[in-house]
Amino acid sequence: MKSIRVTLVSNAKKLISLALTPINQILRKRKAWHRFHSSLRLYKQLTEEKSSSSKSLESIVLYPCIWDATLDTPIEPTYFYQDSWAFDLIVKAKPRSHIDIGSHHKYVALLSKVVPLTMVDLRPLSLEMESIKFVQGSILDLPFPDGSIESLSSLCVIEHIGLGRYGDPLDPLGSLKACNELARVIKPGGNLYISVPVEDNPKTYFNAHRSFNEGLFLGQLSDFTVRDRAYVYGVNFTNQKRSCFGIGCYHLTK
Repeated sequence: MKSIRVTLVSNAKKLISLALTPINQILRKRKAWHRFHSSLRLYKQLTEEKSSSSKSLESIVLYPCIWDATLDTPIEPTYFYQDSWAFDLIVKAKPRSHIDIGSHHKYVALLSKVVPLTMVDLRPLSLEMESIKFVQGSILDLPFPDGSIESLSSLCVIEHIGLGRYGDPLDPLGSLKACNELARVIKPGGNLYISVPVEDNPKTYFNAHRSFNEGLFLGQLSDFTVRDRAYVYGVNFTNQKRSCFGIGCYHLTK
């Protein structure tokens, strides 16, 4: 009988990093607050000098934003790259309508402005938008007939299914069942845009997500042909696959 190996942290470097994290956070916080108070004193001084000439004194309400003075604009690379990749391909394909299953809400909102869009998700959106038709449902039981969908995306979704992270039932076969359901609803000639974590040796990062071996994952979608593929590795977006953990983005046609 096979045993399940559960790995927590096996790298001494990671342990040292975890131990130093609270100290680094305290030092960063002290520096940020010092910058805030220094800026506040200078701003008050400049305001008083201005008011002496203009005879008006503005009211100052403290609303500290202490983490925004960065050297560049922080961006989460996975959604930045994969969402723009899928958006570009879908807009160029010009589908008559598009279905999205559980992708990031900003991507869905923008795509809905250029393509008639229906979004399916377990959880309703907390905000409404006229251009988004929302249907509450599960990727394991999509409310569409067999072979009925021309264009469908599901970005960074499949890897979560069955891990309970978003309140869904636990199921070790959740990702496989999700792939089968997506394959069921796509019509012949239809397009599927998906992304999942990939690495040479597949793992379950409980209860965050799974990672997949690319060949085995695409083998679960054997009815499809790969039209395009790209990868996100850290801050790099590339067409070259690597053996380490990354995000694989796939445009498939049935």
